[in-house]
Amino acid sequence: MNIHEHQAKKILKSYGAKVPKGIFAFEVQDLIEKAKTLETDKYVLKAQIHSGGRGKAGGVKLVNNLDELQKEAKNLIGKTLVTHQTGPNGRKVKRLYVEESSKINKEFYLSCLVDRESSKIAFISSDQGGMDIEEVAKNNPKKILTTKVEFRDKISEEDCQKITEVFKLDKSANEEASKLIKSIYKMFIEKDASLVEINPLILTEDNKIVCLDAKMKFDDNALFKHPEILELRDLNEEEETEIEASKYDLAYIKLNGRIGCMVNGAGLAMATMDIIKLYGEEPANFLDVGGGASKEKVSAAFKIILSDKNVKGILINIFGGIMRCDVLAKGLVEAAREIKINVPLVIRLAGTNYEEGKKILDNSGLKIISASDLGDAAEKVVEAIK
Repeated sequence: MNIHEHQAKKILKSYGAKVPKGIFAFEVQDLIEKAKTLETDKYVLKAQIHSGGRGKAGGVKLVNNLDELQKEAKNLIGKTLVTHQTGPNGRKVKRLYVEESSKINKEFYLSCLVDRESSKIAFISSDQGGMDIEEVAKNNPKKILTTKVEFRDKISEEDCQKITEVFKLDKSANEEASKLIKSIYKMFIEKDASLVEINPLILTEDNKIVCLDAKMKFDDNALFKHPEILELRDLNEEEETEIEASKYDLAYIKLNGRIGCMVNGAGLAMATMDIIKLYGEEPANFLDVGGGASKEKVSAAFKIILSDKNVKGILINIFGGIMRCDVLAKGLVEAAREIKINVPLVIRLAGTNYEEGKKILDNSGLKIISASDLGDAAEKVVEAIK
C-alpha cells in the first residue's frame, strides 16, 4: 500500500527524522489559512498524488507569498498530472501540501527496501539526489552504493557508516545521517514497510540533514497488524477494479493488453501472461483467484475482467491442487451462467479430478473452448480474438 508524501513525513518525524514544517488541505481556502502558521520566506506547494516525477509534470511550485500560493493552488487543485509513473491517463490532484522552503547546500538520495534475493534489507545511497535514480543507475552507476543488512532489532553503526560513506559529510552531519538511518530502519521493521525513499535528502546551509521528499510503501499482507497505517489508504489513488478485487481477496493488477487472465496461483499467473506474449498478444491483467475459487469469487473475477473494455478474450488457467478441478469447474460454470460473457472463453484445467472437471465444462452448454495444455490454451485464445 502506498501513502502520500505528507503522511510519510509525519511518520518519519514521529521516529525522530527532520522534515520541513508543512500542512496539507483538500481545499484552497483551508490551505491558505493553515499556511499562515508557517514561518518562511517562500512556500513550496506540492500536489499529493501517488507518483514520482511530480516536479517535471508541474506538480511542485515555489512561491514568494500567500497571494501567489493561492493562485498556484487554484491552478493545481483538480488538475490531472501525467508523469512517467501515472500512465497516459494521469492522476487528478485532490489534496495539496505546503511546506516551508529549505536552504539547500547538497542533495542526496537514500532508500530502504526489502531485497528478496538475499532476504536482507537493502539501503541504496547516492550523492546524486533530486534526480531520477533509474537514470543515475543507467548513466553513472558508480554513484550508487547498495548496502545490504541483516534483519535485526537494530542496525549497526558499521552499516550506517557504509551507507553514508558516499555522502562525504563532516563529522557532525554524518552523525545526523546515521541517526536518520537508524530511525528509518526502526520504522521499516516496526511498521512492516516494503519501501522508504527519500529523494532528495538534503544537507542544509546550516549543516542539518533533512528529508525534503518522502515516499513509503507497506506490505499489504501485514496491514492487519497496523490499523494506523491502513487508515492512511487513499482509494482515490487506486484503480476502481483493484479496489473491487480486494473486497473478494483477489490479487488483481490492470495491464494494457487484450486477453483477460484468471489463474489460481501467482507463479502460474506469471507463466500464463508470459505464454500469451509468446503467442503474439498482451495480457489485460494479472488476476490470481487463490486456492478457493468459489462461485462468488469467480463471478467477481469475471465482472472485473469484463469491466475492461480492452478485453477481447478470456483465458482461464486452473491447476487443481488442494482445490479439486471438479469443484473449480462447478464454480466457473455457475459464474459464467450468471454473467453474460460476450467474448471468447478458453479454459485449461489440470490437476486433481481434472477429467471430472472437464466433463462438467463440456456438458455445461456454455460456449467454452477447452484446451489440453497451457500452450494450446494461449494459441486458441489468440486465434479466437483475431
